[in-house]
Amino acid sequence: MAIDETYLAQESSSGGPEESEKEEADRSKAPSVWRRFGLQIGIGAVGVLIWLLFLISAPEVFTKPSIYLAFASTTPLFLIIALALTFVIITGEIDLSFPAVMALSMVSFTWVFQSGGFLGLAFLAALVTGALAGAFNGYLVTKMGIPAVVITIGTGFLFRGLELAAMSGSGFALTDPALDPLRQVLVGRVFFDIPMQFIWVIVIAIMLWFLLNRSRFGSHVFLIGDNSTSAKMMGVNVMWTKTGVFMLVGVMAAFAGMVASFEVSYFWPTMGEGTLLNTIAAVFIGGTSPFGGAGSIFGTLIGGFIIGALNAGIVSAGINAFWTQAVFGLVIIMSLVMQVVIQNRVRNSGSLKLKA
Repeated sequence: MAIDETYLAQESSSGGPEESEKEEADRSKAPSVWRRFGLQIGIGAVGVLIWLLFLISAPEVFTKPSIYLAFASTTPLFLIIALALTFVIITGEIDLSFPAVMALSMVSFTWVFQSGGFLGLAFLAALVTGALAGAFNGYLVTKMGIPAVVITIGTGFLFRGLELAAMSGSGFALTDPALDPLRQVLVGRVFFDIPMQFIWVIVIAIMLWFLLNRSRFGSHVFLIGDNSTSAKMMGVNVMWTKTGVFMLVGVMAAFAGMVASFEVSYFWPTMGEGTLLNTIAAVFIGGTSPFGGAGSIFGTLIGGFIIGALNAGIVSAGINAFWTQAVFGLVIIMSLVMQVVIQNRVRNSGSLKLKA
């Protein structure tokens, strides 16, 4: 009889077998749309809100196609790199050397092109230079154990110094007619005067989205960012994965360097120096966690266009241009606060469901 009473007490306290089955069913349910895409929805809402504010304050500017074509030609110069930098920051690292990599890669391009006029080989040389610079960063971070925020400042100075020494501080005009085929591919105008660099941003964003969300490499990136030790215990090659994401930034920096140079038909030795803050801001505004383990390509894409809109919208709205950086800082702070609030609500809603 004592056993029966104990059994009945256990059944009543647990809610019976039907209650247990219901709880298991709730746990096995797919996460809600809010839990899966809440952060991206929030970022998109912020982007629409900023656009509406500028549309109301300066309708004569934001109702004309010319302002959007200007966004499409200038925003990709840093957004291409920001899409790749998302991978690095998800792993819990950062790369501050990419502005110098943009310029150093153009040195390889100009040298190879001047030596024989081989356009395809010059293009490949620039990408390889970017990849090698990224691999160097990755080696120092992963193999030597030096914090990325520190070592990439050093390599940034190194790459910039090598570039300035190689070019003797002078630029290089990209006006040779032999460069026209590559110029058309990189920065030509198509479909109602849409810049090709905007098309490239969309193509790169789609490719990197699949790499991050539909490949083993992307899964490893998230695992490392969430817990590097656990990822290593699960068989993830942390060193090669982190080196890979630094190489990805290097390649995209080289590509962006060529796009930026061909857009103005000139390679400036100081190229890339104005891209650092915009690139990092686009990633963080896009919802990528500064602590690693969370981020999205879509968020970075929206974050980049928010930065591009702020650059032109502040001036168009009649606001003093000196307020631009203050507004950037405010938007970044709001984005990070919103990110924390959304993640806490998602976490709390998930725990409440398990307790119900």
